[in-house]
Amino acid sequence: MNLTRFLVRHEVHGPLPRLRNPTPIALRYSTQSERQSSSLRKLFDAVAAGKVSASKAMAEWSALEYDVLEEYAKLDGQRTARTGFPEVVYSEGKTHDQVTKILLAMKRTNEMALATRVSKDLAAAVRSHEDLKQIHYFPTANLLSLQDKPSPTTSQVVCVLCAGTSDLPVAEEAAVTLELAGVKVQRIYDVGVAGIHRLLRNRQAIQDGDAIIVVAGMDGALPGVVGGLTSKPIVAVPTSVGYGAAFGGLAPLLTMLNACSPGVGVVNIDNGFGAAVLAYRILHSHTSL
Repeated sequence: MNLTRFLVRHEVHGPLPRLRNPTPIALRYSTQSERQSSSLRKLFDAVAAGKVSASKAMAEWSALEYDVLEEYAKLDGQRTARTGFPEVVYSEGKTHDQVTKILLAMKRTNEMALATRVSKDLAAAVRSHEDLKQIHYFPTANLLSLQDKPSPTTSQVVCVLCAGTSDLPVAEEAAVTLELAGVKVQRIYDVGVAGIHRLLRNRQAIQDGDAIIVVAGMDGALPGVVGGLTSKPIVAVPTSVGYGAAFGGLAPLLTMLNACSPGVGVVNIDNGFGAAVLAYRILHSHTSL
């Protein structure tokens, strides 16, 4: 079925589909998405009226879906409208120049601009650009953000636990990402199972959280223990911290996947950012922020 028949058959009228319950980020940074939706609306109307051919419309549609940045990047300006969370720059493997140009392009839109896995050298290179001197760098989390942490947009709290100090970079990646998204974070650090009394002293704070992220390396036992102390959803993050038989995080990953406590979900090794976005969606899915 060609595009014209699709539009006529399905009677494309009214506003384009949007998130049923827009997240605070989607509401805060909606200008770019609304502008693109308006352009897409006009394009559909022109096709339905026979003023624009289907082939030309497809070419224009592709241009509206993303912004091409030279030959190495296509910025997804519609991601916030689709998913409630904007595109984020994964900096590992990219040159200083590429990260800088991508962040500059994001700055021109009304998007929350965030880069992960940013080394100190990369941060310094990005901040040397005249238009990015004010960018915020969070060294423990290895994050760069064009925006500073806003005031919380919800009374809900995500508890971020980590087993040991060596797990801090991953835990902070999760915590700072949530704070940049407007979520209040309760940090509970260095509470691994080798000193379980430290964990139990924080039992009430854990139970008061609305979602819990648990970061651990070595044997990865902490999420299963926390799962037996609370009814709240737990996002477990294995880290690559540990000696040889930890296999770079594989051992804690398998421990977490085999957790006896129900209600524990697991993300990839060292993926604090992914844990933060999952916790954010959990908060937003069961109540309006």
